[in-house]
Amino acid sequence: MSAPYAKLPAWVDYGLIPLINLAVAFLVAGLVVLAVGQSPLRAASLMVEGAFGYGEGIGFTLYYATNFIFTGLAVAVAFHCGLFNIGGEGQAYVAGLGVVLPCLWLDQFAPWYVIFPIAILGSALAGGAWALIPGWLQAKRGSHVVITTIMFNFIASSLMVYVLVDVLKPAGSMAPQTRKFAENGQLPRMDWLLSPFGLDIGGAPFNLSFLLALVVAFIVWVVIWRTKLGYEIRTMGHSPTAAVYAGIREHRIIIITMMMSGALAGMMALNPIMGDQHSMQLDFVGGAGFVGIAVALMGRSHPAGIIPAAILFGMLYQGGAEISFEMPEISRDMITIIQGLVILFAGAMENMFRPAITTFFATLGAVRADRPQPAAE
Repeated sequence: MSAPYAKLPAWVDYGLIPLINLAVAFLVAGLVVLAVGQSPLRAASLMVEGAFGYGEGIGFTLYYATNFIFTGLAVAVAFHCGLFNIGGEGQAYVAGLGVVLPCLWLDQFAPWYVIFPIAILGSALAGGAWALIPGWLQAKRGSHVVITTIMFNFIASSLMVYVLVDVLKPAGSMAPQTRKFAENGQLPRMDWLLSPFGLDIGGAPFNLSFLLALVVAFIVWVVIWRTKLGYEIRTMGHSPTAAVYAGIREHRIIIITMMMSGALAGMMALNPIMGDQHSMQLDFVGGAGFVGIAVALMGRSHPAGIIPAAILFGMLYQGGAEISFEMPEISRDMITIIQGLVILFAGAMENMFRPAITTFFATLGAVRADRPQPAAE
């Protein structure tokens, strides 16, 4: 997407501004904690320690981060085309079918490394297909993608309730979920990644889909910044008029971009279904589609920024659980408020400090330009 303000140095745009927004968010969150009579410093210490202080905490942090990498990339790809896909929640929900069906069909006789690629393809196709309809409506009928994607979230939720209750629920079961997968339908945990550092992930569902998320992030970088398609997507997002003048087919790019975005959101379903629950349950997405919006904004829609932003939100989820356990006076609702403040400043109010920072660096540049240059000898 085109920048609304003058261009800043990369280290300011991608580093300083997100850090300032984050610092302000935590400052306001500290005031909220202080208002209920608790120590903000102790709360911050518990959050960091709970997220990164021991192996199991790190495992949970990276497990949550995996979800947010996928949904953050989904939002970012749409952003680059000038589209605001807020349907990642529904796209991931429907994509659960692309994961659970291969597991249910093949887990009795095929190993996980055969089922996993099929589930990756199934989740990507299901998520992309669910995003295709809003993309087509935007391209061909002018229906705004924000409206259609958020409405498709509700449709997806209702559809999956029907599927889980009336189609996939085992006979005699009261719980709206599929049967548990056999071992072949479960992703290996990544104990080996942290064990060399003397860390034990314990019961954390940190699994192979984290590596998949990193690989997908690299692929997104290649596609968006190193291919003709990516150039067309970025051109459309920067200036649709210029893109059309250059011969780029607007309808085609919008539809392809939305399908790519939906496919990325859909792959998020692999992590909770194959890596944690080993079945498909109601609301397995857990709001990750909406958190992906803040992750993409904080990460400046670039994979190199999205990965640390996703880990940050993973820290908020895991560290927040630690705070609510160690400080009962701070309820889970208070933790949600703290998470919401970070989303607010990193997302909705992302440009709050940009005008002042832009003015400062413009003034600094003008001062440097006015300095007399030493005469050449």
